[in-house]
Amino acid sequence: MRQQRTFAALAIASIAAAGLTACSSAGAGGDAGGKTTVNWWTWSDTQAASYRKCIPGFEEENPDITVKISQYAVDDYFTKLTTGFVSGTAPDAFQNSVPLLGEYAGQGQIMAMDDLIEESGYDLSVHDIGLDSWVFTDGKRYGIPLDWAGSAIYFNEDLVAEAGLTADDIKTMTWNPEDGGTFDDVIARLTVDANGVRGDEPGFDPKNVKTYGIGSLASADFNGQTSWNPFVSTLGWRLGGDDTAWPTEIPYGDDDLVKTLDYIRTLGDRGLMPTFGQFSVSGAEQLGSGSVAMIQGGTWDIGPVSNIPGVTVGVAPTVDGPEGRMMISNSNANNIFTGTKHLDETWKWVSYMGTVQCQTIAGSDGYLLPSISEALQASVEAQAEKGVDMSSFLTALDEGELYPAPPTVNGQELADTIQPMFEAYFTGERDDDVFAEMQTKTQDILAE
Repeated sequence: MRQQRTFAALAIASIAAAGLTACSSAGAGGDAGGKTTVNWWTWSDTQAASYRKCIPGFEEENPDITVKISQYAVDDYFTKLTTGFVSGTAPDAFQNSVPLLGEYAGQGQIMAMDDLIEESGYDLSVHDIGLDSWVFTDGKRYGIPLDWAGSAIYFNEDLVAEAGLTADDIKTMTWNPEDGGTFDDVIARLTVDANGVRGDEPGFDPKNVKTYGIGSLASADFNGQTSWNPFVSTLGWRLGGDDTAWPTEIPYGDDDLVKTLDYIRTLGDRGLMPTFGQFSVSGAEQLGSGSVAMIQGGTWDIGPVSNIPGVTVGVAPTVDGPEGRMMISNSNANNIFTGTKHLDETWKWVSYMGTVQCQTIAGSDGYLLPSISEALQASVEAQAEKGVDMSSFLTALDEGELYPAPPTVNGQELADTIQPMFEAYFTGERDDDVFAEMQTKTQDILAE
């Protein structure tokens, strides 16, 4: 997120009156100059810019259609959508995140696309990731994948070299919850206190740290996509348990998760990573200032971290654990508003965005990872020209190191309930007993 994160934790259910003006000015498609205007929304400024590059080719093929792309900051985006649903001025189509599929489809705010797909002959098989995440409990498809998001380690190459480490040391880090594996050794070596003493040297002061080995892995996100999830997933744990979609509980009380989070919380106590909430600036800014030597960030961070002035950033895969590498993947998709007045034109744009042609053009900026692997290569090549190696993302896809974020019912309630409990744990207000309580609460929420 943070442009492309799981947005259930950020979506705002209440209707803000301030959003009415913005929605009415950029809502459902209108007609201008004899052409039909299709309005498409996103929360991502980089994706807005990237997908605008698809418009000339689309409009050349469809001279009677004009496409307007609008981008809103994520903190406002879902409020404006909610307002637009109620007033009938939501955009014709928009980018959405998996956790909100259940709410929007359940409320009848977005349209099943099965008939459109069949009638137009649209080929879903071009997509290599994200398809399964956008089928609702009624068995119908409500989204066409746009991209996918996972996690990676971004590291300051100069700080790594100063510590006497190499890029391969970062790229081959192992982990286990007992002693932390080589991951623990690496972040200790990269951590430096105000007196220049490293985290693996005698006299290190954990209360007075200049550079932390890694940015904070303590997160209140209910799925831990860029924090604890790539660690616990190497033990076989999955967010939906045995259910790949529409789980009836989230196994927060599982012993593997508990011992993983216990290990991660000790990193803050040992001074090897910032404590929960210690820094309010982005991971890219922390890397740029030298406050941290590495961050575990999202695929959406590749743009900001590759453009830090004066800092060369390397990219490494997430840790290799007892059962290999594994991470949760969130695939954003296009939804169509049920209130659109121009369904045929909107479907033409949505289906065009889901082609190799468009996703290759958009992906060539290197700021998104297309859901079509053929187009994904364009992103990798674009960043390679800047000296940024994104091959670990291709490897993750090719080697099956991803599992999809399961769609859930009541995603907003789930996030709102679980977030403060994670905060309480990582701030020390609660201990391990919080996890069984969290799991019980998810049973109630997901059964509704």
